[in-house]
Amino acid sequence: MNAVDNLFKQLRAERRRAFIPFLTAGDPDIRATVELIRSVADAGADLIEIGFPFSDPIADGPVIQASYTRALNQGLKVQQVFDAISEAVKTPGFKPPVVGMVSYSLIHRRGPKEFLDAAKLAGLSGLIVPDLVADEADAFADLCRAADMKLILLVTPTTSPERAKHIVSLCSGFVYCVSVVGITGERDKLPEQLTTQLAQLRKMTDLPLCVGFGVSRPDHVVHLKEIADGVIVGSALVKKMEQGGIPAVAQLVRELIAPLKV
Repeated sequence: MNAVDNLFKQLRAERRRAFIPFLTAGDPDIRATVELIRSVADAGADLIEIGFPFSDPIADGPVIQASYTRALNQGLKVQQVFDAISEAVKTPGFKPPVVGMVSYSLIHRRGPKEFLDAAKLAGLSGLIVPDLVADEADAFADLCRAADMKLILLVTPTTSPERAKHIVSLCSGFVYCVSVVGITGERDKLPEQLTTQLAQLRKMTDLPLCVGFGVSRPDHVVHLKEIADGVIVGSALVKKMEQGGIPAVAQLVRELIAPLKV
C-alpha cells in the first residue's frame, strides 16, 4: 500500500488529523532543503509537501513566488530536487510520506513516465499538480495509478459541483481543498463557507480532504481539525524560513501541530 494511504488509514484509526507543511526546494539552497525536510519530520509533520520551483507559479502568493525566484536564481534543476528528497527520506527513522507540488509543465518537459520513474526513485509517494486540467488528466492519472504514485488535484470554492465530481474521481491519496478564492498567503481568518464546501465534497468521495491556502495560525488549525482530514501550511513556513531559518520553521511546525494533539 502507498505510504499516503497507510498514513491516512492510521490517522483515521487514531481519529487524528494530518499536519502537512509545504517547503520550497532550493530555498535558500538545496543543502538546506535536506536539513529542513529532516527537521520538520522530527518536529512531527505527518506528511511533507515539497514545492518544485517554477518560473510561472500557479496560484502562489508573493511569499512562495519569492522563494521560487530565489531558488531558480541559483540555477536549481529538477534532478537536484529529486536528489535532495532522496537523501532526506533515507535518513534513519524518517517516517512521513513526501509529495511534490509540481507544475505539469515540468512533468511534460521531462516526459510523464520518466518524471514518475524519477519521482518514485527519489522516494516521493504522490504529486500535487495544480495546473493539470481535469479534462486532460485521464492519461496521466492512469500512469500514476500504474506507478502507485498518488495524484492530488485541487478543488476550489468556485469549482462547480459537476466539475468537482470529475476532479475527485481522478484524485488518489487525498483531495487538496483550496480554502479561499485567490492566491496562497496568510489570512486572518478562514472563510465561513469552507464547512459547506467540505460537506459537499464528502458526499462525492471517501478520500481524505486536506485544506490549504491561508492556513497560518493555531486557531485556524483548531477550526479545521473538526471539519478536515488534514491541514496544509505553506506561506507562513516559507516566510519563517526566510526570517529565522530551519530552527524557526521547526518551532512553528510544533506550535501548529499542538492543537491537533489535543
